[in-house]
Amino acid sequence: MRRAWNGIRHWDGLRPWDGIRQGADRIEAATPVGRDRAVDALRALAILGVVLGHWLVTALVADGGALHASSPLQPMPWLAPISWAFQTLAVFLLVGGHVATRSYAAARAKGTPYRQWLSARLSRLFKPVAAVVALWTVAATALFLSGAEFGTIRTLVKSALSPLWFLVVFAALTTATPLVARLNPLWPLAVVLHVDLLRFGLGAPQSLGWVNLAAGWLVPYTLGAAWTRGELGSRRAALTLLAGGTAATAALVALAHYPASMVGVPGAAISNFNPPTLAAVTFGLAQCGLALLLRDRLRRTMRRPLAWAAVAFVNLFAMTIFLWHQTALMATTAATLPAGHLPGLHTPPDHLAWVGFRLAWLPVFALALTVCWTAFHSYERRGPRRTGTRPSQVVRAHLGRRETSAGAVRRA
Repeated sequence: MRRAWNGIRHWDGLRPWDGIRQGADRIEAATPVGRDRAVDALRALAILGVVLGHWLVTALVADGGALHASSPLQPMPWLAPISWAFQTLAVFLLVGGHVATRSYAAARAKGTPYRQWLSARLSRLFKPVAAVVALWTVAATALFLSGAEFGTIRTLVKSALSPLWFLVVFAALTTATPLVARLNPLWPLAVVLHVDLLRFGLGAPQSLGWVNLAAGWLVPYTLGAAWTRGELGSRRAALTLLAGGTAATAALVALAHYPASMVGVPGAAISNFNPPTLAAVTFGLAQCGLALLLRDRLRRTMRRPLAWAAVAFVNLFAMTIFLWHQTALMATTAATLPAGHLPGLHTPPDHLAWVGFRLAWLPVFALALTVCWTAFHSYERRGPRRTGTRPSQVVRAHLGRRETSAGAVRRA
């Protein structure tokens, strides 16, 4: 029944805000008492950090009818702190290692075979990938047939599909979980240290740095395993990671001349990110320490139903958000080209005003991402059906016998 309240039309006599509150309350009521909501909050913050970071430092500059990639960090290196705030992959891997090792231990206790456990975990990672790859295959073909410059096509496709490399790394780490579950994080950290010493100190080939693609990201992942083992439960351990990682990173940047930016910068001689350097890894240690320090505060914040519902939503559709956020940026940039070179979107990122204009574009990118989510989020929900496994209580409670976003609180 449709009614009116204060001149605004609503369904069933409810204001929209009331509906949101009631949905949040249902999620709150259905969440298992023992669930560590700080884990979900850290994962959501890590995903959103990556998204905002890319939207802020990825520039597609229009040069005639072509587009090429640039970054405001190149002409304005003093903006490097932006990369410190939004380079959150280490936190994502910290949570990933913690959740995977905990999940694997539970699977072993139940007698679940490793292959079945791994299939269930990897399916959610890669189910949404097919839609992204298919769309960009069609888009690239259409652009090529329409006569678009190859450089533009390459820039768009490379940027849009750039999140896929991280999924490959994360899948490899997940696959190796039984082998690294008890690995001390100091071992992969030592590998990174020696690789950088050989590269930058002894003149070894720079290609040796790709060893750090595995070793560097293994450090926060094994920290997550240490968290599962209860070795990072104290405030002292978190403070040690934060202080030690911060001091080491500052020393490497100030004394060893590592780049201050924690993301790749086009044209830079050395990148902290591609492949990871010792500075990127020590910076990740500091981030992980800060994340662990924030656990209690996040748990308190997550007691608020609205905050918890938002985190639940992001977690449920984490891969859709991660995979499509660059497509949202590319689509907005390409679709607005006929309007001319719009500041903060098509213009060179060579002055502070560009940053202000880019901030104004963020809501547009978010709207484009919402469109992508609407079209493709169902791909993330299609996983292998587990025999004898019931849907999460939270899913069933918020669904009201229909599917909904509350499934973010399902088992990790």
